[in-house]
Amino acid sequence: MNGVQSFQRFPLLVVVVSFFAMWLSAQIGIFLRKRKPNLGEDTRRDLDVVVTATLTLLGLIIGFTFSMAITRYDQRKVYEEAEANAIGTEYVRADLLPPADAARVRLLLKEYLDQRILFYKTRGEAAIQQIEDKTAQLQTELWSTVEIPAAKQPTPVLALVLSGMNDVLNSQGYTQSAWWNKIPIAAWCLMILIALFANVGIGYDSRGAKPGFVQFLVLPLILAIAFFLIADIDSPRSGIIRVLPQNLLSLSQSLNGH
Repeated sequence: MNGVQSFQRFPLLVVVVSFFAMWLSAQIGIFLRKRKPNLGEDTRRDLDVVVTATLTLLGLIIGFTFSMAITRYDQRKVYEEAEANAIGTEYVRADLLPPADAARVRLLLKEYLDQRILFYKTRGEAAIQQIEDKTAQLQTELWSTVEIPAAKQPTPVLALVLSGMNDVLNSQGYTQSAWWNKIPIAAWCLMILIALFANVGIGYDSRGAKPGFVQFLVLPLILAIAFFLIADIDSPRSGIIRVLPQNLLSLSQSLNGH
């Protein structure tokens, strides 16, 4: 299971390996077919039905899995926008704090915003770990900065500031959860197995001495591209299709101008 999950993180490798695996599956089907060259008409009709049904099921599973990947991609975009809104709102609410605390909160929020932007742009595991450690440190400092004055003067106004900071911290947790939420490994295994069996069936159902170009090259290539697209969308950090922190960048420019 861990091997499949690690394999999924490299979409370009997915398209190469899956194409070769499905092409090889079709060749295995051809080899099995040659060992029993004479099939009855009833057997051939039954085999056509099985292959057609397998390809139909494969198409449905690919469509369902692609829908799952798109849903997770949209979720990551929504949480990026929510993070920007929460940080921007708390930056404004900092005016309700005492001047010294307000200045510190604004400074920490700007630094925290920079870390959140780096979270979306960085790919290296070591750099990501540093960003997460720095983010956790800033969250502790931010909460302490608003908690102390709110504890000294528990007024509804300061409670509003405390609530806004809670939204800032929660939004980061929601974002992290969305990035961890990927297509289940079982779904990947099921889809890959059905694709392999479908290509074996196509090879076994082949007619004539020479295999067809469409069945044995075009179809595996199309399926490999579909797998690549699903893996790419479902890999927020290593894929080509990525969530850009547009709202966070816009907020950063606004705060720096302010």
